[in-house]
Amino acid sequence: MLNFKTSLKKTALSIATGSLMLGMAMSAPATAKTFEPQQVTDMLHLVLESDRTIYTKKVVKRLANKHKVIKATENFEDDKSLPLPAQMFRFGSEAVADKTDKFSYSLLSLWPINKQNKPTTELEKKGLEYINANKGKNFYGEETLGGKKYFTAVYADVAVATPCVGCHNNHKDTPKKDFKMGDVMGGVVIRIPLK
Repeated sequence: MLNFKTSLKKTALSIATGSLMLGMAMSAPATAKTFEPQQVTDMLHLVLESDRTIYTKKVVKRLANKHKVIKATENFEDDKSLPLPAQMFRFGSEAVADKTDKFSYSLLSLWPINKQNKPTTELEKKGLEYINANKGKNFYGEETLGGKKYFTAVYADVAVATPCVGCHNNHKDTPKKDFKMGDVMGGVVIRIPLK
């Protein structure tokens, strides 16, 4: 019984201490920390890649391919189906572009099904070629567009699920029909304006 009471007191003390520390942390003034552009693009890419992978595996692959309760199609509005993972990614990119000019991102490829997704700058093309030739490595560079300087990062977009491979290899407009799981299919380009 004594041990039980002692344990209760310790628990109550721990909770009180934790609450006090949390309260102090919340009321403490924010410490300014400056991140390098590469750190920022790496963090942004981590979120984008994770969201894209989760949607592909937990929604499209599970509902469309495993349980077959709904399809994922390019004409999802007319078909009343799920948007493709690449379309979801583009919708997010467009929504961000409507809200801020502090960064932008897009999904590009050297073998795009939609020709709008091909590289349009020399750095984008160089970055896509680099990540394709150097598996597991990212590409970073700077470029000037419209008189403004940008930090531009390119990250590999890898086939993480069989629907990705099947969709690209079988699409009528695809310029490449031999993708395999784990292949680099394109790249996520994140751009931050520099002062």
